[in-house]
Amino acid sequence: MTPQPSTTSEPLRLRRYAGLYGSLWRTAVVREMSFQANFILWLFVELLWFALQLGFNAVIYQHTDSIGDWTKWQVVMLIGASHFIQQLFQALLLTNCAQLSDLVHTGRMDFLLLFPVNTRFLVSARFVDLGGFIGAASGLAVMIYAAAQLHLTPTVAQIAGFGLLCLVSVLIHYSLMFLMATISFWTVRAQGLVMAYYNLFSIARIPDVAFRGATRVLFTLVIPMLLVASVPVKVLGAKLASPAEIFLLLAMGGACFLVSSLVWHVALRRYASASS
Repeated sequence: MTPQPSTTSEPLRLRRYAGLYGSLWRTAVVREMSFQANFILWLFVELLWFALQLGFNAVIYQHTDSIGDWTKWQVVMLIGASHFIQQLFQALLLTNCAQLSDLVHTGRMDFLLLFPVNTRFLVSARFVDLGGFIGAASGLAVMIYAAAQLHLTPTVAQIAGFGLLCLVSVLIHYSLMFLMATISFWTVRAQGLVMAYYNLFSIARIPDVAFRGATRVLFTLVIPMLLVASVPVKVLGAKLASPAEIFLLLAMGGACFLVSSLVWHVALRRYASASS
């Protein structure tokens, strides 16, 4: 069951999708405001967890001056950047990826395939977590404070590069988690894979110099957790050893999205609905 391609001109098509996404945002606001206590409690838990991560880092630096060539405030900036990227991903895409398995196994995917829009867009953009934006703002605030402690004055080009690479990092998180979720077309255990990937986010908060050998290769070239936060921070802090790190992050972003797209199309071709 594959939706028919649209014959609408590109500008009108983009306007149509923008309007649809705006409607999804309005729905998200209404939903969050309908359960304000839950929203505030979840936000408190997220901020508390972030504070605990920073506290753990402070304990580590009571016993050492640096991890490799990463100083205390550089690692604080790394933690802030990792949290910023993770929360941005959570705000925009995480809930949707996590619910793909349920859509397939309950048969609700059938209804999404009937809509005259790109199915992956609809699956990926149905829900927006507004609390994630507040969490992202807290990560950004920590980064700004850490930069002040380091006496950093990044240029406009560095800030723009940081923003672009953060978007690439969100794309990597989305592509890999969507890939894990797409396995639900073949197995009922895909939800566990999605949550397992989410637990790997903590690796992005650790300086890449802390990893050696096969582990470093795994978390750089297979699951690029050592790139998603460290490369944007290195750009912002003029800490890059080589521009190759930027190209590697960009290449991994493109490769992850391509692989997730290929698996998604194969999955749609074999999908026959939960009732078949």
